[in-house]
Amino acid sequence: MRDWLPFEWIAATRFLREGRAQSLFIVAGVAIGVAVIVFMSALLAGLQLNLVRRTLSAQSHITLLPPEEVARPLRGAADDGLASPLPGAAAGTDGASATASASAASPERELALVQRPLQRVRSIDQWRKLRDQLGALPGIAVVTPVAAGSAFAQRGDASRAIQLAGVEPDGYFRVVALPDKLVAGSTRLDAQHILVGTELASDLGVRVGDKLRISAANGNAMTLTVGGTLDLGSKAANARNAYVLLPNAQSLLRLVGGASSLEINVTELFAADRIAADIAARTGLRADSWIGTNAQFFSALKAQTISNTVIRAFVALSVAFGIASVLVVSVVQRSKEIGILRAMGASRGQVLRVFLLQGGLLGLGGSLVGSSIGFGALALWHRFARNTDGTPIFQLDLDPMLFVSAALLATLVGVLAATTPALRAARLDPVQAIRG
Repeated sequence: MRDWLPFEWIAATRFLREGRAQSLFIVAGVAIGVAVIVFMSALLAGLQLNLVRRTLSAQSHITLLPPEEVARPLRGAADDGLASPLPGAAAGTDGASATASASAASPERELALVQRPLQRVRSIDQWRKLRDQLGALPGIAVVTPVAAGSAFAQRGDASRAIQLAGVEPDGYFRVVALPDKLVAGSTRLDAQHILVGTELASDLGVRVGDKLRISAANGNAMTLTVGGTLDLGSKAANARNAYVLLPNAQSLLRLVGGASSLEINVTELFAADRIAADIAARTGLRADSWIGTNAQFFSALKAQTISNTVIRAFVALSVAFGIASVLVVSVVQRSKEIGILRAMGASRGQVLRVFLLQGGLLGLGGSLVGSSIGFGALALWHRFARNTDGTPIFQLDLDPMLFVSAALLATLVGVLAATTPALRAARLDPVQAIRG
């Protein structure tokens, strides 16, 4: 039944069966290593995905803003002022002597002191056209306008400063999933309704259906009905954030027909920095990506990824040394058999492939067992590792490619680990090997 198998396969499987105890030990070692790699990789991937989802649950991937206002000094006027006589010169002193006194007191001219101007709420120029252009770019999933600024929410004698955001619900809810954060009421936004955070509602003593007076610093005001309360995942956000329809915010903030920012979501999270730089170069506007605004968080993610890679490398190295040590012993123990095979006509290449196959089979067998152990450990962890309310700590998204890559890695490590013993076996002189 095995006549169709190549010689190398027959010899490799026979050697593995004859050294059954050694083979089982090394398969167990490989399985433990692969189980550790699978378990840690899946756990870390799930943790990172959960952290990223929570971080981005209340913000867009890219925020497009108008350029900052910059004050530019009038150099000609400054120079004229420096050259003119000093104001308030004493009576009887001519302009020449006053100028000479100024020159003696200050031999070098000082540059004008320019203060940074107050940044006002401004609209992005031609934002509708820009939204359509950006939405057609590859890698961009959604672009939606926002008119945001500071305001006051009042109910009776209670007043709180808020961050007001005017949005288009259809687009904005695809960027920030406000319906998933709803605690009470509904996320219906129209000209008469406002959505507020739970802390803000508690501070003002309002519930769904109550009235709020929203006023801006410019004097504009309107009365709106609380349509729903939201838990945005942060106490500070819950105490400040409020959402209204875009035209309402434009009217309150005196941004008639304008948008203070464009909120953008991309298809690839970690490509946000590159896409933001490209958008900034195209438009001349400020493009802030979530990676830049959460630099410390992103650095922590990179550190986790690096540490996981280092651990996997050390596990793979230990597996490689285990396979290599077993095959080195096998070569020594089977020197006579290798010599007989060479005397019967087996080529050096065939002997080399026999031991490479052994390493690959040990790695593959260990990876299959290890993947099963890792999957079982993940299932147990997901079942018993719970929050105090009984919900899972975070969801695990098991990627089938994780198990495929683990099997390929273990097989490759097995083949590489078998290279040195295989070369040693192939170089054995048949006569000396038979004589022992």
